[in-house]
Amino acid sequence: MKRFFLLMGLLPLAVLALGACSASHAQEAVPDEQPITQAVPTLAKAVMCEDIQEFKPKNASVVFSISRGKVFCYTFFDPVPEQTFIYHQWIHRNKLNTKRRLYLQTPRWSSFSSIQLRESDKGPWRVEILDQSEKVLTVLTFSITD
Repeated sequence: MKRFFLLMGLLPLAVLALGACSASHAQEAVPDEQPITQAVPTLAKAVMCEDIQEFKPKNASVVFSISRGKVFCYTFFDPVPEQTFIYHQWIHRNKLNTKRRLYLQTPRWSSFSSIQLRESDKGPWRVEILDQSEKVLTVLTFSITD
């Protein structure tokens, strides 16, 4: 009879211990939450140039004559883990002139944008290359002269 009461007294403790044990086990079985990271393309090359021929930049420079009529921003990404897009943000004298959205395909991709030059475009420029979340990947500076 003593054993019965002793067992009955220990039974609630055993149930509590099993519950605590299974709760801690359940907590261990749940993986830590990892922040979801987006696969970002790697910018391998970025240049300002006079022209694009056969998908490659021609005559890269930082000073361009207004007489050229056009300036190009060339970017090459390798690798591109998944289809995404980037931006080329053209800024003249610290004012946004134009923003171009360019798509990238896997596994590697080159893209470019350009502007037509006018007499009022002389002076300092920059192109900010942004990822799809608008984080700056790099900035290219150049000037337009006579």
